[in-house]
Amino acid sequence: MTESIPTPGRTLTETDRTRHRRLREQGSLDRTELDAVLAAGFVCHLGVTVDGTVRVVPTVYGSDGTTLYFHGSVASRSLVSSPGADVCVTVTHVDGLVLARSVFEHGINYRSAMIYGVPRPVTDDEEKLAGLRCLTEQCAPGQWDYARRPHRKELAATALLALSLDEASVKIRTGAPDDGDGPDAALGLWAGVLPLRTTWGAPTPDPALGTDLPVPPHIAARTDTPAS
Repeated sequence: MTESIPTPGRTLTETDRTRHRRLREQGSLDRTELDAVLAAGFVCHLGVTVDGTVRVVPTVYGSDGTTLYFHGSVASRSLVSSPGADVCVTVTHVDGLVLARSVFEHGINYRSAMIYGVPRPVTDDEEKLAGLRCLTEQCAPGQWDYARRPHRKELAATALLALSLDEASVKIRTGAPDDGDGPDAALGLWAGVLPLRTTWGAPTPDPALGTDLPVPPHIAARTDTPAS
């Protein structure tokens, strides 16, 4: 049963699957935080049942704010044999280790999202192109207009799935360990956060390229910038 939350478009709708039951203080119904988690990455993990077996498949995705597009050859095969089957898509970013005075209080600073629903295979060529552009631009902004775009035969061979963002859950953990005001504070042990940062490196050219071909500006500009 769905429970409506005020301010449509700015908050997430809470359902039995998305209701935060544990660590509720880390949960959020802010739709902008869902958008931010999705915008910060391009790899998701797709949980789907294939031939009676649960599989979790890593794949690339793109979000246009209302729909999540992702490659899904394994899921597409499953949906053909079991139309209407639910999936769960997760996106997680690790921002640091939370190192407390006791092992019990250790944790992770993170941002995560889970999206539930029944995806649909994208069969319309126009929408498939739009979805692939969304996915490509999420991975490498500017690349869609730079590289050759898919032709009809390639489109037909590409499995693309679309999943609504209507049912989603967000959790975020930030800050220091939680035992700074407890009995373990008297142990005299160091505690704090070990941040984790990932950045893009310098582009490595294909050995088959000519020596006079420069790196495109939209790729070169990402060197030493945050990857999430």
